[in-house]
Amino acid sequence: MHAFLNKEDTTIATQPVRPNNRGRVEKEMPNRINDAIRGVDEVRLVGDNVEQGIYSFREAMRIADDLNLDLVEISPNAVPPVCRVIDYQKFLYQKKRKEKEQKQNSKKIEVKEIRFGPQTDDHDYNFKLRHAQEFLKDGNKVKAYVFFRGRSIVFKEQGELLLARFANDLEEFGKPEALPKLEGKRMILMLAPKKG
Repeated sequence: MHAFLNKEDTTIATQPVRPNNRGRVEKEMPNRINDAIRGVDEVRLVGDNVEQGIYSFREAMRIADDLNLDLVEISPNAVPPVCRVIDYQKFLYQKKRKEKEQKQNSKKIEVKEIRFGPQTDDHDYNFKLRHAQEFLKDGNKVKAYVFFRGRSIVFKEQGELLLARFANDLEEFGKPEALPKLEGKRMILMLAPKKG
């Protein structure tokens, strides 16, 4: 004996999705909006087309409803919390666009290394100098160092003079962050690009 089920009897387990008071389905959201703002008696209201000030939560919701916009909590930790009357999708779009622009503007600065020996000849020096100029023009830092092998540490003064000359020759592209300093068998000089 088989029982036939009609469509009304079948249920499918799904995640609860509730429409907001505008009929749109709410997904995972970074801000609380509309009825999701709970435990708040009054809010500081901001936004276009509204008189800014402190309102009861109900009054703020009524204002948002009258304008057919959302009440978006933008500063939940403020006292009272700050809410903006805006179309939430537009708010998210503007926020993403702003973050994207900030990401593009903050170029990652790399540190490029240039190694010298204490008795580097002029040809080698000029070759490395050109590379350093390109690195600094591209907005990268340059870590120039003289490596002392074995007893060549006795040429410490030569290393100092070499790095001083290097910094001087790169004066129009970058500036030293500090004086050359000896770390173990290396004398290091950091150069930062000049702001364009």
